[in-house]
Amino acid sequence: MNVAVRSHATTKQASEHFDVLIVGAGISGIGSAYHIEKQLPGTSYVILETQATFGGTWSTHRYPGIRSDSDLHTFGYSFKPWVGPPIATAEEILSYMKEVIDDNDIARHIRYKHKINSASWSSEQNLWTIEATTTDTGEAKTFTANFLWMCQGYYRHSEGYTPEWKGMDRFKGRIVHPQTWPDDIDLAGKNVVVIGSGATAATLVPNIADSCAHVTMLQRSPTYFRLGRNAIEIAEELRRLQVDETWIHEIVRRKILFEQDAFTKLCVSKPEQVKKELIGQISAVLGPDYDVETHFTPRYRPWRQRIAFVPDADLFKGIASGKASVVTDEIECFVENGVQLKSGKLLEADIIITATGFNLAALGDIAFEIDGKPLAFGDTVTYRGMMFTGVPNMVWVFGYFRASWTLRVDLVADFVCRLLGHMKAKGKKKVEVRLRPEDHNMPILPWIDPENFNPGYMMRNMNLLPKRGDKPEWQHSQDYWTEKDEIPKTDLDDKAFVYG
Repeated sequence: MNVAVRSHATTKQASEHFDVLIVGAGISGIGSAYHIEKQLPGTSYVILETQATFGGTWSTHRYPGIRSDSDLHTFGYSFKPWVGPPIATAEEILSYMKEVIDDNDIARHIRYKHKINSASWSSEQNLWTIEATTTDTGEAKTFTANFLWMCQGYYRHSEGYTPEWKGMDRFKGRIVHPQTWPDDIDLAGKNVVVIGSGATAATLVPNIADSCAHVTMLQRSPTYFRLGRNAIEIAEELRRLQVDETWIHEIVRRKILFEQDAFTKLCVSKPEQVKKELIGQISAVLGPDYDVETHFTPRYRPWRQRIAFVPDADLFKGIASGKASVVTDEIECFVENGVQLKSGKLLEADIIITATGFNLAALGDIAFEIDGKPLAFGDTVTYRGMMFTGVPNMVWVFGYFRASWTLRVDLVADFVCRLLGHMKAKGKKKVEVRLRPEDHNMPILPWIDPENFNPGYMMRNMNLLPKRGDKPEWQHSQDYWTEKDEIPKTDLDDKAFVYG
């Protein structure tokens, strides 16, 4: 690959050229940049980021108490030890990411306030052309790149998903989505209703319970939660023994991943046992008289949707104290002073918080073209959830739901660096994946099996995502414990890879 940064004259303006263009400076983009620095020294690259700073989710989400719902020993990078509590605040995660940026001289490669509008591939030039606009000045910017590394995540940062309920315009109070939390909101003395029961709601409720008159978590159906201390005993013990943090990080990662694998398998093989254990933890906090059957007994088997970890049982302690409560019901309509439920009950509210999920944005709302034709991403077939049929020189980082997102950042980065090195060794400038002759009778299926995993934000927009096959290489299995062994062994000369 050509490592020089060049300027190309175009009819619009000068453009900058890079070997690799990374989209997004969140947890995926910064991790990917690290691997370029370490594995492909001399490679020119740039990171384009819409926001004014790095961090992605951990920068844009500012609701009270925002924290990880994965442990940081596995959500953190493999190459940088995590030394804090396993469940971390956004501030702690941003501080960790800043150390990675500073220690590896990544900051000079990041262009903030650069919103990408379009990305066009030319087979004639073997080149991506990326058109962007600076969000502060409105200036048009053009970049060309040999390889495009999509690290923008999978949802729209600018707005969360809020369903349309009847009568919302009648409500006299304030409606807020956690993803766009306002700076001027005052919860003091207010009755607050949080709609939703996922990780965001479980974080918000205990963190605002002390500051408002009362907070109610309104859910249509219950969710599974895991409870535990926000500490890992083996890490504490190893620190007492003054073991090097690099060793501690690796030991704790391995222990957590081993236990997660065992738990995931148990959810499939003995779902009723897992269900009993999870709900039993909640009953132990809320007491025998609380109606756990109604409010905390889901209708689906464990791990069909993401299980949120509740550190130190703070959500349930808030409920037990009476500062917070849970209502399981459906919304009939909004009224002037709250929410009318289908059961006939009125939930009075001054402020309603809609913790109702994301809007899926598969490719960051970027208009893609391949040789002048718009890319219909939903018509492609994925290669291991990273590459897509008919889309040359591009990889997408899509993490795990049942394990930490960042585990896949490291896996994909190793794959991309190996792929780029392989192309250089072969003297090739283009690579894409295609179905092999033996794949043409393969069933083509939705991105993910709803019987396996079915959160609402995925089900609402499955048509936007690529298709999968029924063979391991043509799907994103969501199984880290298999992929960690399979992806590094990928034969880059397999017939699925077509070079040019």
